[in-house]
Amino acid sequence: MLSSPWIAALAALFVWWFSTGAILFAVRRADHGGPHARLWACLMTLPIVVLGAAGFVDTLANPSLAAVYVAFLSALAIWGWIELTFLTGTITGPVTSHSVPNVSEGERFIRAWGTVAYHEMLLGAVMVAMVVLSWGAENQFGTWTFAILFAARISAKLNLYLGVRKINVEFIPEPLEHLPSHFRTARMNWLFPMSITALSFTAACWLERLWVSESQADSVGFALLGALTALALLEHWFMVLPLPDEKLWRWMLPERPQPAQATRLSEEVR
Repeated sequence: MLSSPWIAALAALFVWWFSTGAILFAVRRADHGGPHARLWACLMTLPIVVLGAAGFVDTLANPSLAAVYVAFLSALAIWGWIELTFLTGTITGPVTSHSVPNVSEGERFIRAWGTVAYHEMLLGAVMVAMVVLSWGAENQFGTWTFAILFAARISAKLNLYLGVRKINVEFIPEPLEHLPSHFRTARMNWLFPMSITALSFTAACWLERLWVSESQADSVGFALLGALTALALLEHWFMVLPLPDEKLWRWMLPERPQPAQATRLSEEVR
């Protein structure tokens, strides 16, 4: 059953939904406990990133079906833990204040970059390490998984900075309450069509690779990558379409520890 590309795609969808919800749940619970709880949330989940790193390295020389799934899940584990460090405010950037009005675009960009600088540099360093370790390896699905997440994140953050129609800040945790002030609401920006085109083309490439694959392991691997890319594409569309995507996880999260200071900055620009 696990050798079916359809099952692999459904598995990627479920893991995307479940892992996102788990991270949001951990962050919301940590918000109730304050700074120490946020730090402990990262420390207590360290085994996840350790297992992810071990699984990634262990599968590099193994092109089997099971190894493809393990490589995919390992990359998600590494990514998820690093994302947790960001959302808990443990690894973010040197700028922790709201945006300053009436500044030049260059200064605005530098300040916005400063809100996420350390986190993005950590992701970049991990990406480089994975590429180096997997260079020439038989199983590179873990590296490609992380690469898709990394590229989609950069694209999403740049689109939020340049301006999109809908910005959902319902799940922004307390340590990052300054972050939405660095976003911009706009009908469209020059990067969004390029992002959509690039993600669509990438998804099509994975599907083409799936179609011509000769082994079950490769078919499953490319199905996982294709599904993950399609989900990244969907998340980009969520930034411009009036869809209640927050309902996918809202029901499973604890109440905020205090009256919500972050509101949904979603409106149509006239």
